[in-house]
This record gives sequence, C-alpha cells and structure tokens, in this order.
Amino acid sequence: MLEYKTEVWPVDKKIAEDENCPQITQASLWIKKNEVIAFPTETVYGLGGNAKSDAAIEKIFLAKGRPSDNPLIVHVASREQLIGMVSSIPERAKKLMDAFWPGPLTLVLPKGEDVSERVTAGLSTVAVRMPDHPVALKLIKECGLPLAAPSANVSGRPSPTTAQHVHEDLKGRIPGILDGGVTGVGVESTVVDCTAETLVILRPGGVTKEQLEVVAGETMMDPGLLNEQAAPKSPGMKYTHYAPDAPLFLVDGSPSFLQELVDKQKGAGLKTGVLTTEENAPFYKADAVIPCGSRGKLESVAHHLYDALRAFNESGVDIIYGEVFPKSGVGAAIMNRLEKSAGGQIIKE
Repeated sequence: MLEYKTEVWPVDKKIAEDENCPQITQASLWIKKNEVIAFPTETVYGLGGNAKSDAAIEKIFLAKGRPSDNPLIVHVASREQLIGMVSSIPERAKKLMDAFWPGPLTLVLPKGEDVSERVTAGLSTVAVRMPDHPVALKLIKECGLPLAAPSANVSGRPSPTTAQHVHEDLKGRIPGILDGGVTGVGVESTVVDCTAETLVILRPGGVTKEQLEVVAGETMMDPGLLNEQAAPKSPGMKYTHYAPDAPLFLVDGSPSFLQELVDKQKGAGLKTGVLTTEENAPFYKADAVIPCGSRGKLESVAHHLYDALRAFNESGVDIIYGEVFPKSGVGAAIMNRLEKSAGGQIIKE
C-alpha cells in the first residue's frame, strides 16, 4: 500500500454553494486522479472515490482493510448523477427521494452500466444516497463524479464523527481529509431495498421505520440483519462493526445487575468500562464510565455513540459493559450498531 502524507483541510461547513473553496478544489483534483479523500456528511465521515473507477474503489478497500464482498454506497449531489449508476427508479423510490433527500436515507435500486462492479460486490443492485452536508455536496459537484463512500475508518472500528477520528485511523493511507467539524446524526444512513414488493430496511439509521411508513406504506426489517451467514445486500449487514478495542458485552437488565458484573471483573483484576446514559452514569463504579447521551433523547445517544466507543480505547479498559435501548425510532439504529459492536454478545438478567 502506498504511504501518503495525509493533509487535513479545514472547511467551514457553512460554505455557500457558489463560493470558491481551494481546499475542496484540491480534494476534487485527487479524486479525478482516482485517489480517495475523506469528507464529512451529516451522518459520519465518508471515504470517497470515483464510483465509476475500479482503481479508485480498490484504494477504498485497501485503505480501510474492508472485505471485498461488502458493497459500498454511491453518493450523488443531484438526481442527474444517478444516470448510469442505476438502470431504473421505481415510483416509490422517487417519493422517498422527494421526502428525505438530501438526507440520511440510502436507496437500493437496480444497478446501471457505469457503476464499478467493485462498488456493488457482484450484486445486481446498487445503493445510492444524497448527503445533507454542504461540504459533501460541493465536493461531489466540483469533481463532477458520483462518489462511492463507506465510513472513513479502519474496517471494524467505530465510525468517525470528526476529522480527528479519521486521522487516527487513516493517516498515511489516504492523501487528504476535508475537516468540516463534527457530524450531525452520528450513525450512518438508513438503507432500504426499493426493488422488493414491500419496502425492506437493510440497515436502520437516521430515518426511522415509522417515518418511512408515512411515505411508502408497509415497511419491514430484513431477516439478514440477524443472519451473519447471509450475503450482505447493504453495508453494515455482515461482520463485526463499530467495535472498540476491548470486548463489549451488552446488558439487558437493571443498573444494579450491570454493576454486579463490573464488580466481578474488578475482583478478577480487570479494568472495567461502562457505556451508559447521562441519567445512569452517577450510579456506576468502574474504571471508565462513559455516557453517550440522554435516555430521554435517543437522538443524542446516536450523535455521541461512536465518540463514546472510541473513548474506551483511550481509557485502557479490559472489558466493557453497555446498557441497551428500546428498538423503536432511532433506537433501532442505536441497537443495530451496539449489537454489531458487541458481536451479538448480550447478557440478560
């Protein structure tokens, strides 16, 4: 793998669409040379490369250490950029675009002739979305290319919500990072399959099942979310993801039960961590107690989740216990990420 001198280019996320931005121009020049650049979206930081180029996509997989059977999402700045990326757009998908684009919703559609086979991992479909971030949109428009972009982290680690997270993971692996500050939603986009008779959620995210049903009617969760052996139709459906360095166990039980588990590990000489909420944090006695938002406002948990998981790496703990959350609304996305982080390890009281 090539060794790069990774540059960080600060960009004001309030940048106007028609404003000249040398940093974005520099980033777009790299992309036109089939290199890959990290950039902010409203969900997490993405690692973008020309979606039409096998060479560029190979560099994404190489930089991340990502399994090649894990498909990528193509990011566009206009519906016109979907030409050649998809072969058709069903009416239901157009309604979803009208309602949620730009925004954290990815649509799986029949693939077009121009998209790299490396993007789709051999599938007959391609995942596409329009990010709701001025830096991302300006970059895509300036380079004039749809960008395939998974999260800008080493595969398996918590996704990056700041440019510093990206730098920690990918320094020397990519030419540059557009630093647009902290991302907003904090968890990746919702991915829905628009090719089935019923709309199917392949990955829960920033747009909830309840919101989708208002626009598109009946919506179901894909059984593959629970089956690690199924071929992934979407990013995030396979492999352990989002994991801190220490093993994470989710605890479906009371705070006192969780504290008993902590005490047992402390008695064995291990350094312990607890992933919790602002409300419950004062209850726990562990080497690292890290809240990730308020239980009364799950959007704040989604926003801070990856930052909290990364914070455990700096704490040097040997084992982490995490609280669980209700699976309604954005809680479905939070629990999907936590279950992946824990490799499905859940302890029930």
